[in-house]
Parts: sequence; C-alpha cells; structure tokens
Amino acid sequence: MAVNIPGVIVMVVFYLLVLGTGIWASFKSKRKQKKSGATGMEMVLLGNRSINWVVGVFTMTATFVGGATVVGTVEMMYTPSMGLTWTMIMLISNSSSFIIEALFFAKPMRERRFVTMLDPFNIKYGKVMTAVMSLASLCSDVTWVPSTLTGLGGTMSVVLDLPFSVCIWISAAVAITYTLLGGLYSVAYTDIIQVVLIFAGMLICVPFVMTSPHTLDISQTLMNNTLHAPWLGQPEMKRIWIMIDDFLFFALGLLGYQWVHQRILSSSSTTTAKTASFVAFFTVLIFGIPVILLGAAVSSTDWNQTTYGSPSPYERGQAAMVLPIALEHLTPPFVSIIGIGCIAAAVMSSADSALLSASSIFTSNIYKNILRPQASDREIQWVIRAAVVVVGVVGTSLTSLKNSIVTFWFLGSEVAYVVIFPQLVCVLFLNISNSYGAIMGVVVGLVLRLLSGHPSLGLDPVLHFPGCTLEDGVYVQYAPVKTISMLSTIAAILLFSYLASVLFNKGVLPEKCDVFKVKAQHSPVPLSPVGGATDEK
Repeated sequence: MAVNIPGVIVMVVFYLLVLGTGIWASFKSKRKQKKSGATGMEMVLLGNRSINWVVGVFTMTATFVGGATVVGTVEMMYTPSMGLTWTMIMLISNSSSFIIEALFFAKPMRERRFVTMLDPFNIKYGKVMTAVMSLASLCSDVTWVPSTLTGLGGTMSVVLDLPFSVCIWISAAVAITYTLLGGLYSVAYTDIIQVVLIFAGMLICVPFVMTSPHTLDISQTLMNNTLHAPWLGQPEMKRIWIMIDDFLFFALGLLGYQWVHQRILSSSSTTTAKTASFVAFFTVLIFGIPVILLGAAVSSTDWNQTTYGSPSPYERGQAAMVLPIALEHLTPPFVSIIGIGCIAAAVMSSADSALLSASSIFTSNIYKNILRPQASDREIQWVIRAAVVVVGVVGTSLTSLKNSIVTFWFLGSEVAYVVIFPQLVCVLFLNISNSYGAIMGVVVGLVLRLLSGHPSLGLDPVLHFPGCTLEDGVYVQYAPVKTISMLSTIAAILLFSYLASVLFNKGVLPEKCDVFKVKAQHSPVPLSPVGGATDEK
C-alpha cells in the first residue's frame, strides 16, 4: 500500500491552520500583556485571568474530547466486557466533574487567586509536601500525553500508511510549537478551531460507517450476539460495585488534574468560570453521541465481508485500533481523511493542555517556589518554554511502548484519583490536615492500591476484598478498590494529622522533632490569596 498523498496534503493544511491560529493567539497574548501590565507567568499560564465563558466552554470541551476519548471510547464500545454500559458511565461521570468543580472548587480557589491547584499545599504544608504532590501531578500529565497521541498515530499509520512514530512526532511538534509561543491563549483559541473540526468530522464520518453495506442495523445488535458480542456490554449484577467505583473514579479523578483547575483559574470571574463549567457538562455529553454511534457500528460490522477480512479486529487483538480500521475499510477515502483530521484535532486539543498543565506545575510549584524563589519574570518564561519541550518529548517517547490507549488513560487517572484528589480536598476544606498526615495519606493510598492488584501493571492482588474470585487463573476484584484506596487516603490524612497534632501540642514528643512545625499551625488560619489580591465576582 502506497502513501495516501491526498490525505497527507489535507493533514498538512490542517496542521498549518492550527499552527497559524496558535501563532495569531500568541501575538494577541503579547498585546494584552502590554495593555494590562500582567507578569509573563500569569499571562502564559492563566491568560491574565481574562478568558470569557464562550472560549472557556470551547477549551474545556476540547481538552476532554481528546484523542484518547474519541479513539478510546470506540475501543470501549467495541470491547464486549465494556460496551455501552461502561461508556455511559465514563461520559456521564467525566462530564459531572465540571459540575463538581463549579459547585465546590471554583470559588475557594479563585478567591485565593491560586496559579495552580498545588498552591494551597505550598501555603499550608511547605516545600516538601508540595514537591511530592508536584511529582504526582507531573506523572499524571505526562501519561496523559501518550494516551492522546497513540490514538492519532494509529489512525494516521492505518489510513495514510505513514510510520506510526512519524505521525506522532509531527503532531507533537505542532502542539509543542504553538503552546511554546502563546501559552494558554494559544491553547484556548486553537481549541475553538479543534472543537469545530472534531464535531464536523464526526458528523460526516458517522453516516458513512453506519450505512456501510457490511454494517448491520445497530438496533438489532444492541442485545443480540450476532456478529460480535452485544454492544450494550455486560451489566451483570456482580459488577455493580465496579460500576460505582468507575463512576466515582471518572467523576472525581479529573479533579486531580491541573488542566481542569487551570480553566477555572483563567476565567475572567467566578461567575464566568461556573457558567463555562455548567455548559461544558452538556457539550461533552453531546460530543459523546457520534462516538457511541461509531462504536455501535463497528460492533455490528461483518468484517469478513470487508477488505479487512476475517478474523475481526477484536479477535486479532486490534480492538485499540478499531476506529482507524473502520475508517479505512468502511468509508470512502475522502471520508477516512476527514476522520483523521477529526482525530488529529482531538489529539492536539488534549495534548497541548497536558503540556501547559505540567509546565505550570513544574514552573510555579517546583522552580519558582522551591528551587529559585528569586527568579525573574523573564527567567520564569524561559523555564515554562523548556518545561513544555521536555514534557512533550518525554510524553511522546512513551508512545513507543504501544500500550492500549485505555491503559495509559487509566494509569494517569489512578494517580489523580487515589493520591491528588483526596489531598486537594483535605488541604482546601479540612483544617486539621497537616504535612505528617499528607505524607502518610500518599503512602497508605498507593500501597493499598498496589496490594489490591492492577491488571494493567501485571500485579496480582495481595489483598483479597470480599467478592474477589479466581477466574481463568486470574484473581478478579469485584469490590470498589479504587474508591476504597481513595477513601483510605483521606482517612490516613485525618488520622495521622490528628495524632501528630496531639503528640506535639501535648508535649508527648519534643518540639525539636517537629520538622513540619505542626505546633506552629495549632491555630489554623484560612489560606490567604496568592499575591494578596481577591477575585472579582
């Protein structure tokens, strides 16, 4: 098969469009900075807190509806053990995170004018715990990059017949370039272009896939084992706790990512931030409709009658590539090219957010607060650029592992859910928490999660919760192990924080042993705004 020249030309035009938008936004950012007198860091990382609700909706939607979401959701729909049941859990719970963010986190974080979600750790716990949480956050963001890029690389290599690595590195280079130039402004305004392309592309592709002569009526295959397992999935009663676990995992896990809070902190006001979040809840669900239809269609396809042949992608172990395979074998060439553009837009809309998110954490919470507090604004801007490049290169390099998109996606989210989210809740809302409790929370949460077993890491469970059974030689946990680990993190934080406070304040342990100065924090005060300013409503 030769390289698809028309497809390559279309992709070049698409990349130039996105890059041009990013460059235009970078000039807009510089003009606004001169007018407002904002610092370079505040402008690059938060757009001088001036993003309106319309742009906010676009950038929130685009960041979530990434390559992992589009390609990974079709894979999820096509996988018999998941299907529509698990897909709906994922979509509803993920979009619910915007509602939770608006109701509980937007006001306290904006009133204190945080630059990143880890600022309260630096204020309350100090440098050591901030460094620990920064590393956890960086791990989540770095694993988010390959989860989005893998979907694009697979699609382009199948449809355009280009090498997997070439497709990924070119796309990563474009995202790195415009993120370097304009920071949040470039990310936000390219998101507008990307959202339009994603939705338009999917609307064009869906009818061709569903009306292919090799695709059965999806209503007939919803619950019937015709050509493939029913695309409804397997909603068995014994898996009810796993379903609840996954719902909470997706709904609360996203709140452990910096990019979610970055969109809130960059809004022009608290009201604007909340409005954008509420609207994004509905737009994410709307974007899920065409992806679900694509997943239902590929689950209803007689692959033996296509040019792909038999056995099916699932039987060949290619479920992760089922979307590009469907575009290649079920649609005309021009439609498959449009599909690639759609996925490329989705990929870059998430990849650029991960790049900016990770560079924000490193620059603000590690470099400026810990390594070089005296760094100039110009120096900080160069550090941001260097961080974007390093995160982009490291994250893109992980794609060489060629794991399932869902694997990368879950691993990053596990750290966010089990470690970062409970820590953020405690530092913002529970005055009793201190550094001793926070450190023990990390240890207890991670150890418990690893001892519970993790198939993606090849770990068999050491702790067998009620319902754990041996199936086909493998132990399966039917208990909500992720949520148990998350709640254990919160419990450990509160318990050990209380114990440390009592031991030092009652004089049981000498004050010289109090390395985190818990005794000095005996009368907690509210977290003060960064820079001493307050947020406008």
